[in-house]
Amino acid sequence: MTPTNRDLRDDIRDYWSDRAATFDDDPGHRIDDGTEMAEWEVLFRRHLSDGDGRALLDLASGTGEIARLCQRLGFVVTGLDWAEPMLERARGKLPDVIFLQADAERTTLPSDSMDVIVTRHLVWTLVDPAAAFAEWFRVLKPGGKLLIVDGDFVSRSLLGRIFQWIMPDGSHSAMSAANAARHKDILAKVHFSAGARADQVAALLRSTGYDEIVIDTRLAPIHRAQATQLDWRKSLLRRSEHRYAISASKP
Repeated sequence: MTPTNRDLRDDIRDYWSDRAATFDDDPGHRIDDGTEMAEWEVLFRRHLSDGDGRALLDLASGTGEIARLCQRLGFVVTGLDWAEPMLERARGKLPDVIFLQADAERTTLPSDSMDVIVTRHLVWTLVDPAAAFAEWFRVLKPGGKLLIVDGDFVSRSLLGRIFQWIMPDGSHSAMSAANAARHKDILAKVHFSAGARADQVAALLRSTGYDEIVIDTRLAPIHRAQATQLDWRKSLLRRSEHRYAISASKP
């Protein structure tokens, strides 16, 4: 066997790099202008207020949808992602935003440099969330805020489990079979392979030193706005997932 220095982080980077070309085709990734964008703005204002020129780091920027949202709210945004093909699309949307290629668990950014850090659908893929949360704590300024939007995409409700048993390909309707297999293989190896439950994430944040931790499950308005763009299978599965936002502060 040929020796290799590859690790799980490389597999994660390559998986999302290969998904970049069609990433925005999924309403769960793209934020539709109009009602959905307005509901995302409500969620972010609830936890962060308006930007007022504050420095914000968007971790795992993908194609720049959350960066676009935060720029609309008045933040000075820096985006960071591990997959360069994702960043190419983000730069095309937001040429005035700085996008950096780096691992979200090892940002290399200066300490105490950001007022706000946000991330959507990253925590469930982290290899070492404790190290990642410590890194984000380092980068935040004292008094800074962290906002995580994520979910437990493994431990579904009884209805969701029944549906997956009947229609096992429903959760990957927009993926090729090969990509679905790669997704399953990566999920089996990450820290939250059994699902990133909100209470577990909050406990890790607390042990890292964050305070003022708030778990917010009021995401239904966003999901209703997305449902108009989803096929019935994915809409049903989404309702069976445990999605949430968590905000926390650096003392």
